[in-house]
Amino acid sequence: MDTIEWQDFERVELRVGTIIHAEPNVKAHKPAWVMDIDLGDLGVKRSSAQITQHYPLESLPGRQVLCVCNFAPRRIAGVKSEVLVTGAHDADGSVVLAEFTLPVPNGTRLA
Repeated sequence: MDTIEWQDFERVELRVGTIIHAEPNVKAHKPAWVMDIDLGDLGVKRSSAQITQHYPLESLPGRQVLCVCNFAPRRIAGVKSEVLVTGAHDADGSVVLAEFTLPVPNGTRLA
């Protein structure tokens, strides 16, 4: 594993956001949800993610997730994705979201 310097880690804007709305990404080749995420002072940002295996649409609003906020926006199946919602793959290859077990203010930076 390559090591990095602390300054490298500090460059990544990992922040807490609450999913406030989710809908299907109808243009995606693989099933995906489009989410609007409240990131506090950063505003509401949009993301598209292939997380349909473990997360029914109605279960997403209210979840607090960890987002990378300083990637350049990119188009994903017709959606301008402004943040990357983080997670890890389970044994079957499905994404499990990086979430918080206690409430954290939206926009809080990972410490």
